[in-house]
This record gives sequence, structure tokens and C-alpha cells, in this order.
Amino acid sequence: MTASMETRPDGRRAFLKRAAATASMPILATALPAVTSAAATSVSAAEPTGLPDFAPIPAAANGPALNAQGYYVGQVKGDLYWVTDSFYQAMFLSTREGVVLVDAPPTIGHNLLRAIAEVTQANGRPSKVTHMVYSHSHADHIGAANIFGKDVVRIAHRECRKLLRRDADPNRPLPDVVFDDHHELVVAGQRLRLDFHGPNHSPDNIFIHAPDHGALMVVDVLYPGWAPFKGLAVSQDIPDWIRAQDIVMGYRWSSFVGGHLGRLGVRADGDVQRQYMADLDAAVRAASDSVDPTPFFQKYGPAGNSWAVFKTYLDAVAQAAAGPVAAKYAGVLAAADVFTLDNAATLHESHRIDAGILGPFATRP
Repeated sequence: MTASMETRPDGRRAFLKRAAATASMPILATALPAVTSAAATSVSAAEPTGLPDFAPIPAAANGPALNAQGYYVGQVKGDLYWVTDSFYQAMFLSTREGVVLVDAPPTIGHNLLRAIAEVTQANGRPSKVTHMVYSHSHADHIGAANIFGKDVVRIAHRECRKLLRRDADPNRPLPDVVFDDHHELVVAGQRLRLDFHGPNHSPDNIFIHAPDHGALMVVDVLYPGWAPFKGLAVSQDIPDWIRAQDIVMGYRWSSFVGGHLGRLGVRADGDVQRQYMADLDAAVRAASDSVDPTPFFQKYGPAGNSWAVFKTYLDAVAQAAAGPVAAKYAGVLAAADVFTLDNAATLHESHRIDAGILGPFATRP
């Protein structure tokens, strides 16, 4: 093992090692305050106090156990593999000419090198990453791209290069090859189909299809086994983010790499998330109709505090919408109680500005 791959004794790596040694489920599941174990008891004195408790993680949301170095690498099908640290995911193709890597999340970092070495040492193929695909420009997914050196062909959507040029982040080198709608990457007979279907989570987020391996990777659109991250994945285009879920399900795949959390997705996961979004949409619409805005105008209007009117009314609608949805998906989607309120607030805002459902802020009679 080279010096660049040696374990560094930082706090995060030590935490991952402790968790992998004491538990058989991903870090996200074992780190919740409500979970009790010998390991949790031993460190409880050092943990912050006053933090909220959340519902236990359903067993179906958990992925495979991490190794002592804090990662898991597994075969998707054939020469296609995935890597996770239970927070983030990457994917790679092992070919006779080198490795094609999709994304380089910094939380996985140098463990990507270890995972690739583990696979290629076993199959007798080169471990060098020759090509790298950026799913999109965000640093949490490609912020370790620099560790693979300069002699790598980097491929991304044209908008990704614009965004990275603006950000000027040395950890995210500019792509060498860009495309507008479609690009087929073929290395030693192995192929990935890269497609752009318009903005969704970000202006440049692409679909990475491995048709010969029955796999699709789309980051920050579907969250297998989990409720979507806060603010509907902090997406910049909510209507098209919702539409992207339907596009995902229109592809032919049996394994899904979503870029986050600890397990691969299956098609049933897409069906569940789309139903969650349909239920959330119905709940937000119902709350918009039922929450009386009068008290908010009466309380804050006379003082001229318009932002207080907006905040308290919008918060009340989100609260009313989130409650029944979070309750329905308790035990079905992990962390439904954690982010459904944020998601309801974001969807309500999208209803107002994208769909023109303005409620008490509509055109005056």
C-alpha cells in the first residue's frame, strides 16, 4: 500500500473505525441518539446534550456493514462496482485498460483508492483511474477529484464546466470533455451512457446509465429507503426534480446508485419515493386550503412586519402538511420524521412561485 493510502489518524477516520468495529449497520443508523449500545454508552459523556431523538431506522434502509477503514465496496454486476461510506456513494468500471470512476465524494476520499485497489488486485486489472465522470458540479460529490492526479480524462455536462470555472476549486479540476445532451463513453469495450434531461437537483445533473450492467446512477434525485434530504434535496428546480424521478423510472435498470447513504436502490424504491412525493403534494395543497391566514395578518400586519406574516403563515402550512405524511412513512422511509417538514416547506414554496398557488398572497379582488 502506498503512503498516500495510509490511514490518517484524524477524528473522522477514528470515528468510522470505531463504528465499523462495534456495529453491523451503517454509521447513519448507529449514530442516532435513540440507539443504545455498549459503544454508545462508552462515549455518551462526550456527546452533545439537548439534541432531539428521532425514530429508529427501518432495517430495510440499512446497507452492508463498513470495513475497519470505514467503507464498503461491492459488485453491482460484472465489472461494475459501487463504494459507500454510508453517507455518500461512488461507482466505477474496472476495465483491462484502467478504471472509469463516477464521482469522488470527499467523505470517502482516499478510501476510493483502497476500494479500487481491492477490486483490481482481485481481478488482475489496472488500478489506475483513466477516466472520471462528474455527475454534477457540487463539491460534496466530486470534491476529492484532485486525488487522482492530472492524467485523467474528465467528462461532464457543458454546464458543469461553466460552474466549476466559476467556483475555481482546485479540488474539482475542470472537465476535459463536455457534452450537451448525450455522450457514450466506451473504454476497452465497457460503456457508460451519459444523458442530460434538463436541470433538476442542479443545472448540470446527469443520468449515468450502464445498460450492459442493468444499472443507473443519478445523484440527489432518488434516496433508496430514505426520505429525500432537506428541502427536496436542496434542489434548484423543484418541478423538474420531481419530473426527474419519472425519467429515472423510464430507464431500464435493476440496480440504482443514488449518490447517498448506504445501499443500492431497487425499482420498488422509486415507486415508494414517488408515492411519498404525491402524498406530500396532496398534503401541502390541503394545508394551503385549510390554514387560516387571518391570525398572522392580525398579529403582524398592524406593525408592518410583512416578513413575519409570511414566515408564520408558511411555517403553519408546512407543519400542517408534514405531520400526516411523516406519520404515514414512519417505518417505511428512514428519517421521514427528520426532513418531511423541510420538504413540505420547500414544496409549498414551489407551489407558490412555480405553480402560481398563491393562497392569501394572490391577486386582490
